[in-house]
Amino acid sequence: MVDPVNQDDAARNRPRDTDTTLHLTTDFEAQLAALEGEVSPEEKSSIAALPSGSALLVVRRGPNTGARFLLDADVTTAGRHPDADILLDDVTVSRRHTEFLRHGTAFEIKDLGSLNGTYFDGVRIDTALLRDGAEVQVGKFRLTFYASRLDLVHQASK
Repeated sequence: MVDPVNQDDAARNRPRDTDTTLHLTTDFEAQLAALEGEVSPEEKSSIAALPSGSALLVVRRGPNTGARFLLDADVTTAGRHPDADILLDDVTVSRRHTEFLRHGTAFEIKDLGSLNGTYFDGVRIDTALLRDGAEVQVGKFRLTFYASRLDLVHQASK
């Protein structure tokens, strides 16, 4: 139970010129609006529920279209090997194809010397910092990266 006396004291002690309003950037609002297009209601719910420091990959094209993969570890491997964290079972995918690396609330993708390469927004990369809504291609698989909404709000408020 909140003590109304202490709550009022805290409000009185806060500097009057402190703006506690959350201001969203136009870019952030555009990112949220982009979710309206290709994202199903179930995916929206999953994305909205992501805790801070996690992200979601959704398969948009290729085998397993619609599959979702949670990124919530410091290192998440993707490839054709049965021990991969994200199993992408297709001959266009190397056994150890790529890694997703978490750095606090940011995520990086790193190609592991795969034969067919890893692509980020259509460009072949060795490594890249992922941003919300980015497309990642691993073999025939095209996946969309969604960051935690909590982390995006925190970044937008800076």
